[in-house]
Amino acid sequence: MSSRFSYQNHTEALKPLFALKAHIDHSGLEKKLVHLVMLRASQLNGCAYCIDMHSKEARADGETEQRLYLLQAWREAPFYSARERAALAWCEAVTRLDPIHGVPDDVYAQTSAEFDERELLDLNLLVILINSWNRIAIPTRTEAGSFQPTQRKTA
Repeated sequence: MSSRFSYQNHTEALKPLFALKAHIDHSGLEKKLVHLVMLRASQLNGCAYCIDMHSKEARADGETEQRLYLLQAWREAPFYSARERAALAWCEAVTRLDPIHGVPDDVYAQTSAEFDERELLDLNLLVILINSWNRIAIPTRTEAGSFQPTQRKTA
């Protein structure tokens, strides 16, 4: 599948997303948690480019292969903390918003038990951010496979 057009040639239009990423990077949310949420939303949305990118970035930042391999089955896997589980549940609920009920009360209760109000806002902004990137990469057919974590660090 070939790319349709390059959003990367229009960085001016993407400044709000870069600014939101900078906010997330300085929010205090744990780096591993951020990687897991970005990867999980990308899996849910079927964004090959972002799955490739965020799995590589997570590994470069010390995430284990085991936790990455089992992320799709995080509910059954014992290696995620209560805070990570709450973040992943929030990520799934916000990414797949129920058309009638939105985010279920039990997911909110689980998440608010692990995150204070500011952290929950930042987590929600993180989910919005990665869903935005997925909705750019998927329709443009950005090709997966060539991303290297050093690209992001030097950009």
